Amino acid sequence: MDYNASVITRSETEVLGINKVLKNTYLLLSMTLLFAAAMAFVGIAIGFQMNIVALIVFFAGAWFLPNFVYKHAESAAGIPWIFAYTGFLGFFLAPMVGHYLSAGMGHVVMQALAGTALIFLSLSGYVLTTRKNFSFMRGFIFTGIMVLFFGAIAMAVASMFGVALGALHMAFSAAACLLMSGLILWQTSEIIHGGETNYIRATAGLFVAIWSLFANLMSLLGMSGDE
Repeated sequence: MDYNASVITRSETEVLGINKVLKNTYLLLSMTLLFAAAMAFVGIAIGFQMNIVALIVFFAGAWFLPNFVYKHAESAAGIPWIFAYTGFLGFFLAPMVGHYLSAGMGHVVMQALAGTALIFLSLSGYVLTTRKNFSFMRGFIFTGIMVLFFGAIAMAVASMFGVALGALHMAFSAAACLLMSGLILWQTSEIIHGGETNYIRATAGLFVAIWSLFANLMSLLGMSGDE
């Protein structure tokens, strides 16, 4: 009886811990998304545009800031770092969002926003309902992220030299959307199965998935509208 009671108590404790991580993750995620949106509007308001210097700053920040987030994730210092990281990414969405808004294509932004919300809620709901374990996707997800990151650098450099990417850009965005959908499945699965016990790290993973999904959906919809 004592053994069974200890097992039940441990199980209840684990469930409570998982629920706490999930709750804190979604709370922090909602706050960082609002902050990123505010930073994007700041960028639009000041007329921020991408150039070679801004591009270098973006890729450097996208590479190094997550390291600071993960380094300080176990302490209160992780909170300002996650806001710095998400605010940084939000600010760098300004040129793309501003482009569509100024071109009278605000519907592209809204469609991308709605699509992102629908995909995130659907995939998260699926994992939370079925409790399917997607831990097997870890290696594929992180390899894919590295490929996309360096692929994005190569495409950005090519664009700077006037290389027309066309169909390649569309294929890249489609692949990014699929990969980020996988990241949402994997990260949510990690939380509910106890593989991720830190809500700051979990927030960083889900935020990147949502941010990239939104940006690439917007790119796909924009290119489709141009045809």
